[in-house]
Amino acid sequence: MTNIIEVHQLSKRYPVAVKDPGLRGTLKHFFRRTYRMVEAVRQVSFTIESGEVVGFLGPNGAGKTTTLKMLTGLIHPSEGSVQVAGQVPFQRRVDFLQTITLVMGQKQQLLWDLPALDSLRINAAIYGLSDKEFRYRVDELADMLSLHEKLTQPVRKLSLGERMKAEMLAALLHRPKVLFLDEPTLGLDVNAQVAVREFLQEYNRRYQATVLLTSHYMADITALCERVLLIHQGLLIYDGSLDGLLDRFAPYREVKLELDCPVQEEALRVYGEVEITEGCTASLIVRREALTQTVSQILTRFPVKDLTVTDPPVEEVIGRVFQAGSAA
Repeated sequence: MTNIIEVHQLSKRYPVAVKDPGLRGTLKHFFRRTYRMVEAVRQVSFTIESGEVVGFLGPNGAGKTTTLKMLTGLIHPSEGSVQVAGQVPFQRRVDFLQTITLVMGQKQQLLWDLPALDSLRINAAIYGLSDKEFRYRVDELADMLSLHEKLTQPVRKLSLGERMKAEMLAALLHRPKVLFLDEPTLGLDVNAQVAVREFLQEYNRRYQATVLLTSHYMADITALCERVLLIHQGLLIYDGSLDGLLDRFAPYREVKLELDCPVQEEALRVYGEVEITEGCTASLIVRREALTQTVSQILTRFPVKDLTVTDPPVEEVIGRVFQAGSAA
């Protein structure tokens, strides 16, 4: 498959005004400002193949949204190069804009007091869709989103989940090849999150669209993405599979035991960190390199009815990577 997104040594620096405290600092700031440079993104490089769904993860302020804005041409990079669908984003050519979409969960494009359908007609006119094509695409996307009966209601009357679905429909009306999604499930309840994920899976399958997704909900990432990019303090610190991230950076496994009879917590402590002992069940944290030997010893010493080994939650693994500040 061919690369549809190519990023090489991409950087973005911002000048930020520095103000000293007090009246003197205020006067100095008014007449002669001084600045410091903030590096929001530092020499980031990656490629994404056509049809891939990739998670883009990082703590607040890591540089995710800045990178997305450079990929969509909203801001100009300070250094480096980027191409999306063979185009240079910041040139903002018409054929490029018809190829991409950017959905930001905290921003809206639909007019608050009008029915969503009216805003969709404006979008259709902007992208030059005929009435026939407009009706076909709205019907198709509304079916996928279970949104038909809501499109004639004023946007302010819709629930948050319904508004997000309508925003998604508006963003995809021109059938873009590349989707940049910045927190598309932000603030949604569990059912609405699931509905948005299922829609994105179906859209990707039906149109082989490429998706770059940021989210603080790890369920979005685990449901949609096989590959993840991790960015921390503007630096790309990991690019690989989600499973590979867990294998590489999860330092332990969770061992859950079901026993024939209760066992004292003290007897289990020699095998690992005891999380739970409750009746005939127990849960241990065991370091990965000692897992095989520890499980063998437990099976030999205790009357085990059932034993399960699981990975730690992906949120915890990624949090550890960010705390360390590097995935090297």
